[in-house]
Amino acid sequence: MTRLPNTNELYPDCPIRNILNRISDKWTLLVLYTLNGHEAMRFKDLAAELQDISQKMLVLTLRTLEADGFVIRKVYAEVPPRVEYMLTDRAHSLFPIIDQLISWAKQHMHEILLDRTKAMSGK
Repeated sequence: MTRLPNTNELYPDCPIRNILNRISDKWTLLVLYTLNGHEAMRFKDLAAELQDISQKMLVLTLRTLEADGFVIRKVYAEVPPRVEYMLTDRAHSLFPIIDQLISWAKQHMHEILLDRTKAMSGK
């Protein structure tokens, strides 16, 4: 299984649409954030930390991150084979932005949830 190419027929060269489409899916930021806490991680360790991701989805997410230059996949010639994943400099350069987003979300989450509750109740 592979992801479809990241294209937008109306705005194919729009960097915001292109990049946000890649990093805003359900798993990408969580995988990046988990890898950020380690120099390198084996697949099984990454899967254990992200307990609710399927193996298939983790493989797909890692392949996409590798294709976009956010993750390096290193295979060791051992029996059984050992595969490790690590972040690239490009991925590390994204973390100040991710950290700001996390801080913003923590700061505003309570008010946003209250507003959602009000909107759903029609008040």
